[in-house]
Amino acid sequence: MKLPEPRDRSDISLEEAISRRRSVRAYKSGPLTLNEMAQLVWAGQGITGQDHVRVAPSAGATYPLETYVCVGDVVALEPGVYRYNPGNHSLSIVKEGELRSDLSEASLNQSFVRDAALVIIFSAIYERTTGSYGERGRMYVHMDVGHAAQNVLLQSTALGLGAVPVGAFRTRTVAELLGLPETEVPLYLLPVGRL
Repeated sequence: MKLPEPRDRSDISLEEAISRRRSVRAYKSGPLTLNEMAQLVWAGQGITGQDHVRVAPSAGATYPLETYVCVGDVVALEPGVYRYNPGNHSLSIVKEGELRSDLSEASLNQSFVRDAALVIIFSAIYERTTGSYGERGRMYVHMDVGHAAQNVLLQSTALGLGAVPVGAFRTRTVAELLGLPETEVPLYLLPVGRL
């Protein structure tokens, strides 16, 4: 599914987004729009240049991250887990059905994971980076996911949405929920919802 094109202008400055950014764990009910969801995934791993340069830095342009969206309440999008394809700014279905409750349970029963309209999940294929940098590449992967997550958090703020980074979850359970291969490890969850 091709997504709406991302915008590169906002009514809020970067400085204002940085100043306003807070971890938000309580969301109002109500869907996110497809444009908002598309903007969020683009902010995390979208492409901004003709050389397939992405919005977030990556050690040696190895791009070890994969981006998934656990959708619960997004206009014109059925609940399920989708994989973001940065190359053509699109989504592909991974699993159908409502999975936020299962994801919440895997996140040590943090209710805001269930209550969010969607949860962005970053996973990593370490070999993409360790193949070039050896074991030090593992540290670079962790830096990459921090860059991408902060972009999503700032974009959420700029869109007037609430978001929070979540690192407390059962890695294997989340990997099984997403159907990830052994070579791919979930690293970060970002629930996003209405304020």
